[in-house]
Amino acid sequence: MKKLLVISIGLLGLISCKKDDAPDATLSEKEKTDLIFLREEEKLARDVYDHCYEKYGLNVFNNISSSEETHFSNVLTLLQKYGIEDPAANKLPGEFSNADLQQLYNDLIQQADVSLMAALQVGATIEDMDISDIKLFYANTTLPDLISVYDALTCGSRNHLRSFMSQIKSAGGTYTPQYINQTEFDAIVNSEKEQCPAN
Repeated sequence: MKKLLVISIGLLGLISCKKDDAPDATLSEKEKTDLIFLREEEKLARDVYDHCYEKYGLNVFNNISSSEETHFSNVLTLLQKYGIEDPAANKLPGEFSNADLQQLYNDLIQQADVSLMAALQVGATIEDMDISDIKLFYANTTLPDLISVYDALTCGSRNHLRSFMSQIKSAGGTYTPQYINQTEFDAIVNSEKEQCPAN
């Protein structure tokens, strides 16, 4: 009887663990596509900033690259939770599954290599683009776990944009937003750094 009780408790534990590990919902194809794209978009940011840090040695690139690595991992957690194949698996720095992101990476690296100012402007461009893209992704989901990651990544991108703009202005340069509108851009860069949510 005691042995049977132990087995029953063990089975209940397995069932409980299985339930906790399973996704709470099934993702739509759009949600899956968004996460797959976002995984590589965060890789692009990290890889570009690593390249810029190696070339120019400016700490802002190294600091923001570390943050992008966290974002990159956060998206992977969602991919694993929902059983989605990782597009960045076994990819070297500067390598992407998405052909558009591959071309974008190549273009941004070419621009960043022109000068330190150009590299800082590339950083602002990436964060500008990330904010715009994630705004579209919000419209495609109601799932709390996806929204939580989107919140953290968007907050991080606003802070990164502030950091790049501070560097650009200090060096006497300018940047005009290409993805978000001027009003939103001004509101971000003219406000204080945020404490971003953990996820």
